[in-house]
Amino acid sequence: MKKIKKIILGILIALVVLVVVVVVAVSFFLDSAIKKGVETYGPQFTKVDVKLDGVSLSLLSGAGSIKGLVVGNPEGYKSPHAISVGKASLTLSPGSVFSDKIVIKSVRVEAPDIAFELGSGGNNLKKILANVEAATGSGGSKDTKAPAESGKPAKKLQVDDFVITGAKVRVGATVLGGTAPIPLPDIHLTGLGAGPEGITPGELTKKILTALEEGTVKAAAGAVTGLGKDAVNAARDAGKTATEAVGNVTKGVTDLFKKKK
Repeated sequence: MKKIKKIILGILIALVVLVVVVVVAVSFFLDSAIKKGVETYGPQFTKVDVKLDGVSLSLLSGAGSIKGLVVGNPEGYKSPHAISVGKASLTLSPGSVFSDKIVIKSVRVEAPDIAFELGSGGNNLKKILANVEAATGSGGSKDTKAPAESGKPAKKLQVDDFVITGAKVRVGATVLGGTAPIPLPDIHLTGLGAGPEGITPGELTKKILTALEEGTVKAAAGAVTGLGKDAVNAARDAGKTATEAVGNVTKGVTDLFKKKK
């Protein structure tokens, strides 16, 4: 009887060890798979280079982080990148990783660096958003399958809470003559993909880029207006004509932001 108990105990211990090894192995390969997926499918959605330094995700706790996410600029724009994220954290429901819909409880993007640049085709963020819309369709229906795959429906997503905080916007020097980074108010999205249908990766990208582009345009336009007021005050002693000239330039640049949206 004792021998049987020892055998059963040994089998149970072996199974536990095996499960732990499998989870660790899956976590390891999942990290590399996520990195590869971002760098493979990201450019297909956005039509710009997308690079990711690394991903860390624990299937046991559901906690994860990404480092060094860089989204390039469309052709014709001079800034080295459109968006650079040093660090972002997330938590998800571990069991959902193996289901048809991955449930992400929270995403927190910290202090991203955003380059806002105006060009002949509008601002760079708007251009990237247009690329995503073209890749996914106006309703996002085209990305029900992963862009480079056939026969494999893309997993749906649910993001309960998404926050971008501490962002800084760098506006093109040709617009403001070289300015310090402009702080961007926090962006907070909730209930993305709630419900049985979920949301596709393309739809999620579109919603986030839309909120980011709208917030950036508003912050940049506000900075232009503020810069104009400071310039007008500084020019007050130089006479009415100088003041009016600065005011007209400021209004023209502000109108430019509106037209390029």
